Amino acid sequence: MSHDSLEPLAPVRQLATDAQRSESPCGDGSMVWRSWGDGHALVLLHGGAGSWQHWVRTVPAFSATHRVLAPDLPGLGESANPPAAADMPTIAAIVAAGIDGLLGPNATYDIVGFSFGASVGGHLALLHAERVRSLTLLGAGGLVRPRTPITLERVRDKTGEALMQAHRTNLQRSMIADLAHIDALALAIQAWNSGLSRLNTPALITLRPLAVSLPQLRMPVNAIWGERDQIAYYTLEDRIAALRVLRPEIEPHIIPSAGHWAAYEAPDAFNATLAELLCATPRIA
Repeated sequence: MSHDSLEPLAPVRQLATDAQRSESPCGDGSMVWRSWGDGHALVLLHGGAGSWQHWVRTVPAFSATHRVLAPDLPGLGESANPPAAADMPTIAAIVAAGIDGLLGPNATYDIVGFSFGASVGGHLALLHAERVRSLTLLGAGGLVRPRTPITLERVRDKTGEALMQAHRTNLQRSMIADLAHIDALALAIQAWNSGLSRLNTPALITLRPLAVSLPQLRMPVNAIWGERDQIAYYTLEDRIAALRVLRPEIEPHIIPSAGHWAAYEAPDAFNATLAELLCATPRIA
């Protein structure tokens, strides 16, 4: 039996060991940040019911050339809850204050937001408009109404193998297209993330925050989707059409065969696409 099978979170633990861990104010507690490397700042915002661990296969690809910052968003992962009844502008303001503390009030940076993090990124870009070089949306949600609700298995009343099977089912329904890619690491990340999820992210996404932020943004905006991103619930064509109503110039990039969590399921293709987009964006003076 391999060491990885005994310790499926070993890559996460190694990244955490290598990271600089910082905190910034969040509600009655702190928002937790991790950063790696030096250079131009790249801020990675994870998805709903998630944590910085959504970027386990992204951080190593960019930390040699960028200062990569990956927080746990308010009410998720190790971060404290935001103030009661917090809306998207409030959450984005908490993130913006953390960036000011870590990078300084004038530093420029790029944002990549996955799913719920894409919506947070849109409002963050509104707050730091002149400082954000680009915003890249991965698997952005809330653009169109789903054909059917995404029904997930309950996990908090299960243990052992039943719990792992529920996590596997939820990954298949919402995150990863190919069952073969639901490995021990994906299951361990899903279990850790779901156990610490307290923020009702679907309720915030239902308000379509990107429809508010995107038309107001003046920096370059990119969009990436997995080809099989939750196709049982939304059509990719409908999502692209809705995005183009908000930002007609966007030409989405599609990761072949990948599902919603394309940064994990198809890391080589995603990382290459993101690197190309970042290189194509002019630096802010």
